[in-house]
Amino acid sequence: EDARFRVIPVPLERTVSYGAGTAGGPAAIIEASNELERLVGSAEPCAEGIFTEEALDCDGPLPVVMERLAKRTEAAIKAGRVPVTLGGEHSLSYGAVSGVARALGQPVGLVQIDAHADLRIAYQDEPHSHASVMHLLAEDGVRLAQFGVRALCQQEVDSRARNGVFFTDAEELVTGNTHAVDLPEDFPELVYVSFDVDGLDPSLMPATGTPVPGGLGYYQALHLVEHALKGRR
Repeated sequence: EDARFRVIPVPLERTVSYGAGTAGGPAAIIEASNELERLVGSAEPCAEGIFTEEALDCDGPLPVVMERLAKRTEAAIKAGRVPVTLGGEHSLSYGAVSGVARALGQPVGLVQIDAHADLRIAYQDEPHSHASVMHLLAEDGVRLAQFGVRALCQQEVDSRARNGVFFTDAEELVTGNTHAVDLPEDFPELVYVSFDVDGLDPSLMPATGTPVPGGLGYYQALHLVEHALKGRR
């Protein structure tokens, strides 16, 4: 109960549009984590404690599932913990971020590693689709910073402009071997990190339902997140 990190498994698989299997993601990640060493570079994250909660019930209408998850992340923040949600499809981020924002009561920014912008108003007639989650958050006033995107539609291009989304896309990052990008000075101090595994190149992460060539390298993605978080929390 004193662990700093609260892992929330979210076996959600409701709006996947190509490859399937996201419901098994959290259990697979947790099982594989047993093979990890304690040290990550010079850091030892597990020294501060990792507690895995019971998996979220993902049955019922998607708005109900999102509120269920929001209550979990809200409770973690209010208890002084860091919620770590494991998916599951990317649509879960709406509930996770909503709970964090509610608990903090301050402007929240979101740093997104992803192959897709996820800014469609709806996809396949579902506003809570994995392809629409960032649109919902932007509409709620969450500032977005996107890194690694390389597949988007005109509606998403328009949404970026309308919502003031900060972005550096994959082609620029990969061809320039860029590992650090400064966020705008007015980007919120409080940041939620959303890491979609398809942000990585498929040669590194083939286990995604929506692979797109030309993705980020492993350390490149981590360094982009680390740099974005400097001076923020």
